[in-house]
Amino acid sequence: MKTYESCRMEHPVFLYKNFTVTDEPEELRVTYHFEIPGLSSFDPVWRFPKKDAAPLRADENLTLQKMLFGLGMVELVSYWKIACPPRVIVQAGPLTGEQIRWWKELYFLGLGEFFYTNGIEADPEDFMELVSDAASLPGKNRPASSADGCLIPIGGGKDSACTIELLKKSGQRLKTYIINPRGATLETVRVSGLAMEDSIHASRTLDKRMLQLNQEGYLNGHTPFSALVAFSSLITAYLHELKYVALSNEASANESTVAGSTVNHQYSKSFKFEQDFHTYEETCIGSGIYYFSMLRPLSEFQIAAYFAKHPAYHEIFRSCNVGSKQDIWCGHCPKCLFVFLILSPFLSHERLSELFGTDMLEDLSMLEDFRKLTGLAEEKPFECVGSRDEVNAAVCLTIEQMEQAGAPLPALLRWYRSQPVYESAYPHRHDYDAFYDWNHLLPPAFLNILSEECYGGKLPC
Repeated sequence: MKTYESCRMEHPVFLYKNFTVTDEPEELRVTYHFEIPGLSSFDPVWRFPKKDAAPLRADENLTLQKMLFGLGMVELVSYWKIACPPRVIVQAGPLTGEQIRWWKELYFLGLGEFFYTNGIEADPEDFMELVSDAASLPGKNRPASSADGCLIPIGGGKDSACTIELLKKSGQRLKTYIINPRGATLETVRVSGLAMEDSIHASRTLDKRMLQLNQEGYLNGHTPFSALVAFSSLITAYLHELKYVALSNEASANESTVAGSTVNHQYSKSFKFEQDFHTYEETCIGSGIYYFSMLRPLSEFQIAAYFAKHPAYHEIFRSCNVGSKQDIWCGHCPKCLFVFLILSPFLSHERLSELFGTDMLEDLSMLEDFRKLTGLAEEKPFECVGSRDEVNAAVCLTIEQMEQAGAPLPALLRWYRSQPVYESAYPHRHDYDAFYDWNHLLPPAFLNILSEECYGGKLPC
């Protein structure tokens, strides 16, 4: 296995050389060209469909060029992390000093899990020298022309289903956006009742050389995927003349994965990133498209309560990374356990066992993951899961409901019931106000919908 120090010594430079755009009637194809001199070049590809997009000349559109360049700036980090070269030279487009600071912060915080799990003590200043070595991009600024319409990125889990249901009440034109479609994402669109012809499917293809180098012992780990979603959804909204990009990231994503640190598996789903990206778009791109998360004022607990009221999605939603290729719940990973737990106060134990294909709360081999989810270990699982407080509230409420019904507690809940954490968490099982962070970027009309649907018209703040 290669080490961080040896890789940086052997491979001191990373190049973001350029990107080539093939602008065809049916699609916009973008190939990025990266290189670690002496090791390998990399040429990942994105494809954006243009089936009903406005006609444009990509090579003459500076606004679009800035978006495509930015997507490449996110894409490069997946290849940079192979050897973590200390010097990154950007030849594909210009960067101001403020942009360099913006990108370095995204890389450092977005790679927090990568550094942590690889035992790397990276310094926020010295881990990378980001150098701009490019002339201006071609074309003229052309802001988006549409005054309405929402693009909704779909991940296949409960969150994007909730965003769809909320925005169906907005009166806006709605289009869904999927990267590399799979069963659950397509089924979410079908079940929602939105037209499949209004679902836009982008393709992202990794360079196989990266995967080969990972197998050869070069560094690997988590990168800020949701930042790719941000830039690619912006491009898609621009091509299809939509005013809004409505994400489905919640308040719970703000909590660090490792207690007392900035290490957050969900950094690029956090409000900090949402705010930073919103500002970057306004000051460095200027498309006029408004990027925000529809669910930001909600916690995972509140989303679970809302999702439980929409049974059409229950059979088809999926958010298990282990089982994603088979489009299943694996029934034996921390993400499955979290979803099972957070839905437990709102769906019956029997129903959840049917949906997951197993009674996860009878599986004592999941005890360590259960401890991590409830805050009995320093770190949460490195998955997109809710806060420790809301998991404890969900567990306590489920225990209360089962005991009141005279139902026997499954193994994990029996264990929890006997622990000191139960005594401290039980009195706070109804303290829902503690689960959300009232920071958001929702436009007033969208906030009104959220208020009516999730707060009975009475916002808590």
